[in-house]
Amino acid sequence: MMETIATPTKTREMRNHHFDSTIWNDLQFRDDDIIVSTYAKSGTTWTQQIIAQMLFGPDPDLEVAEMSPWLDLRVPPKEVKLPMVEAQTHRRILKTHLPLDALVFSPKAKYIYIGRDGRDVVWSMYNHHANANHLWYEALNDTPGRVGPPIEPPPGDVRQYFRDWMDRDGHPFWPFWENVRTWWEFRHLPNILFVHFANLKRDMPGQMRRIAEFLEVDVEERNWEKIVEYCSFGWMKEHATKSVPLGGAFWDAGAQVFINKGVNGRWTETLTPEDVAEYESRAMQELGPEAARWLATGAGL
Repeated sequence: MMETIATPTKTREMRNHHFDSTIWNDLQFRDDDIIVSTYAKSGTTWTQQIIAQMLFGPDPDLEVAEMSPWLDLRVPPKEVKLPMVEAQTHRRILKTHLPLDALVFSPKAKYIYIGRDGRDVVWSMYNHHANANHLWYEALNDTPGRVGPPIEPPPGDVRQYFRDWMDRDGHPFWPFWENVRTWWEFRHLPNILFVHFANLKRDMPGQMRRIAEFLEVDVEERNWEKIVEYCSFGWMKEHATKSVPLGGAFWDAGAQVFINKGVNGRWTETLTPEDVAEYESRAMQELGPEAARWLATGAGL
C-alpha cells in the first residue's frame, strides 16, 4: 500500500490592515503557477526579480511589481485584483506573506519560501515602516475592508520597535514564528523550495541556478551574465521603481528606500546581550533546533 504524503490544508483566514486571505479561496490555480512566500522583508522582491528575469529576461524594463502581485494584500480589493491576475497570459509569479495554514495550497504549483533571521527582518521592517508616508497609512487604514485596529507610526527607537515585535509577536505587522513554523513543517514536499536570504547574499548565482532547476526554467548561458546583473542588489536599488509596488509612491524617499541596504547584522550594534539571548531562546522554543539554526544561518537544508 502506497504511503500518502500529508499536504497543507487551509484552516483559517487572516484579515487585518494588510491582509485579506480570502482571495486565495477564489483563485483559479494554473499548474505552472509560482508562489513566492516570506514573512516579509526577507528577500521577497529580490526573489521576484530573479524569477522574472530568468523567465522573461534579460530585460532591464520588466515591470516586476506589476507582473508579480502581492495577492493577499487587501488593496486593491480582490474584486479588482483577481480579474487582473486571471487575465495574465504569462507564467504567473504570485507573492504572499501568509502562513501556510492560511493559504490555499496547490499540489501542482511551485512554492519558494525565503527565510531570514528575525532580527534582520525587524531592522529592515523598521526602515520600511519609518519611511512610509501618508498614502501608505491611508491605503492600509482608511480604505474599506480593514479588519482590526489600524497600523500606527513606529516609535522613534529601533530597539523599542524590536521589543514590541518580540513581546507582541510581530507587532505591528503579523505573527512571525507561526509563519516560519507552518512552512517548515512541509519543507520536504517536492513543490516547495526553501531559500535563505544569507545564502542569496553569499552566492546569488548559485542560488539562482537552484531556483531555475526547481522551476524547470532553462536559461540560455549567453544571457546568464546579464540576468545576474539585473538581479544584483545594486542594480535593483538603482532601478527600484520597476520592482517596488506603485513605483515607491508610499515612501517619500522613493522606491530606493524600499530596497534598502540588504545588510545583515545591523542589530548587533543596538541589541543588548540579554535581548540577543532572549531572541535565540525564543527561536529555539518556537521552532526547534533545526529550524532555528536554518533561520539564523541558512545552514542545514
